[in-house]
Amino acid sequence: MEELATTAEKPTREGNIKQLYDTTKKLSGKYSKPERPVKDKEGKPIVEIQQQRNKWVEYFEKLLNRPAPTNPPDIEAAHTDLPIDVNAPTTEEIRMAGHQTNQERESSRT
Repeated sequence: MEELATTAEKPTREGNIKQLYDTTKKLSGKYSKPERPVKDKEGKPIVEIQQQRNKWVEYFEKLLNRPAPTNPPDIEAAHTDLPIDVNAPTTEEIRMAGHQTNQERESSRT
């Protein structure tokens, strides 16, 4: 454990965030969110696994097997003739995109 802590100091000094993250993850061990219990209709937690499974089956049967809406919305089809430039970008466009990315990176540091 002490060795990992010492290992974390080097990437911290060098600004190597990925290595620092990986080392921190090893130090903290495995972590998982606590499970939320499945509840019955009265709001009481169901502790038996088979009863929990039955509750999920009931939930999804109700969710997925409901009747179709009686008054579905009238949604128009999307236009397919969109003006999309398929030509290779110019050197100027690449330079401007790089410049914009650098500006965004700089502004996020402050």
